Amino acid sequence: MERTISTNGVDLHVTEEGSGPPVILAHGFPELGYSWRHQLPFLAGHGYRAVAPDQRGYGRSSRPEAISDYDVEHLTGDLLGVLDDLGHEKAVFVGHDWGSIAVWSLAQRAPERVAGVMGMSVPFIPRGDRPPTESLGFIFQDNFFYMLYFQEPGVADANLAADTRHTIRGMLLGLSPGANPDPGAMVAGDGRGFAERLPEVEGEPGWITAAEIEHYVSTFEETGFTGGLNWYRNLDRNWELMEPWGGEQVQPPAAFVGGVDDPVLTFTPLSVMDGHLADPRGVTMLEGAGHWVQQEKPAEVNAALLAFLQGLDPWT
Repeated sequence: MERTISTNGVDLHVTEEGSGPPVILAHGFPELGYSWRHQLPFLAGHGYRAVAPDQRGYGRSSRPEAISDYDVEHLTGDLLGVLDDLGHEKAVFVGHDWGSIAVWSLAQRAPERVAGVMGMSVPFIPRGDRPPTESLGFIFQDNFFYMLYFQEPGVADANLAADTRHTIRGMLLGLSPGANPDPGAMVAGDGRGFAERLPEVEGEPGWITAAEIEHYVSTFEETGFTGGLNWYRNLDRNWELMEPWGGEQVQPPAAFVGGVDDPVLTFTPLSVMDGHLADPRGVTMLEGAGHWVQQEKPAEVNAALLAFLQGLDPWT
């Protein structure tokens, strides 16, 4: 079922299946609730109410203009608003990529509403000693780094939207095993934008069809990329907003799923989580998977997710 939830000042388009304890699935960039198409029926078939919103800035959900409307207070507020709409006190929150950051943050900010939290592809990253863009600037100096390139309003927006099909294909297929992108191209300080650095990948791998890619392409051709990019533009603001929880562990039961071949995990190693999860429930690393694990390896991800859910205390 697809419907719209009005909450926290926005309209969120959600897809949901099943009945029972709620599991809320938060996608990343540049994605949609559609990214959970393999998990929704599986979870419904195992007795859960699975709900996947297009998060603010994406798809058929609202795209506010103000950059600050995409900060962590708004993102976590949206997820709680979805939970409130469902009429439940708690949910398990599962995030992928930027969705992981949102659900990890929610587990810190409102642990009483979180029966469990699972991150995919982006581990829990403790708050650093200085703003993220300052740290990244120190690390990369005159080299290119996409998160820094995304900061200037309008620049990356136009770059990614100039050829949406190339951008979507380059990101979805280029971060998957077998694409063999040139790692040096992604950091070379040669003046190029982001899209020009993405690989050209011929055909489709076995995990995604041309029609599924086209769903992303047609959606982002309509919406552009600004909404998703605005999440990145709140890195430093989020650092400030999360200060009260800076030294605290993630209290709810927590698990992680990642791809062995995910290039993102080369600069966010799993070791960053060590000692920061109060109730760790395991890490699952999938061979032959890159960044888009729940789409690349749906059966394996579903198995890990179900094992996590079944190990939790009941929630309603």
